Amino acid sequence: MTAASAPNATVVTAAVLVIGDEILSGRTKDKNIGYIAEYLTTLGIDLKEVRVVGDEEAEIVTALNALRARYTYVFTTGGIGPTHDDITAECVAKAFGVAINHDPRAIKVLSERLAQTGGELNEARMRMTRIPDGADLVNNKVSAAPGFWLGNVIVMAGVPTIMQAMLDEVAPKLRTGVRVLSETVRADCREGDIGTPLGEIAKAHAEVAIGSYPFFDEQRGPNTHVVLRARDPAKLAAAKTAVEEMLKRVRPAR
Repeated sequence: MTAASAPNATVVTAAVLVIGDEILSGRTKDKNIGYIAEYLTTLGIDLKEVRVVGDEEAEIVTALNALRARYTYVFTTGGIGPTHDDITAECVAKAFGVAINHDPRAIKVLSERLAQTGGELNEARMRMTRIPDGADLVNNKVSAAPGFWLGNVIVMAGVPTIMQAMLDEVAPKLRTGVRVLSETVRADCREGDIGTPLGEIAKAHAEVAIGSYPFFDEQRGPNTHVVLRARDPAKLAAAKTAVEEMLKRVRPAR
């Protein structure tokens, strides 16, 4: 795979921090990373990094501080439930150096939901009302217990349906960049046949990211898709033309 990119003042970047021992053990299969990646892409936000850490305070705090210093936004998933190992809120507070308390806003929304469902605001559920000082709540239309947004860190639940609802809540407030455009060219060549000339095209079109992705065609056998991505439509079109002309030269040699 060959890729190239150039600095762009309109680029907004993001990282995802997945938190939970259950992810690392394989007991729970992550369904959030791909969803967030596609969602952010449609907004013009580049997802640059994903990390997965267990329920360990030092690891979470270290990862948070590294990622929030590097990217426009950090989205976390997991660790804000009612159990003893849900420690994300405390870790975010520690990373920012602020206090954490039971937030009256969170208590209110959770109490109202429990009054409707007949549940009790017990000690375990009260854990879900702990919010770092200075954070804005992220509404949760699915089960009421909120996420929160502090600085450039957006803390969301790990349950996919709840995470998706929270992402919908914050999306209108996010900075967005110029959306990345994409073109796909079917090579009808093996990846190894086009690797060198594709690299030359990537160097000549430095503001276009070019990737080659092999696949198996039942009729033709090994084949390749060439995917081109750029923010400038004219530069994308020029690179695509260069790839298509290169493929015309290479294909007869198969």
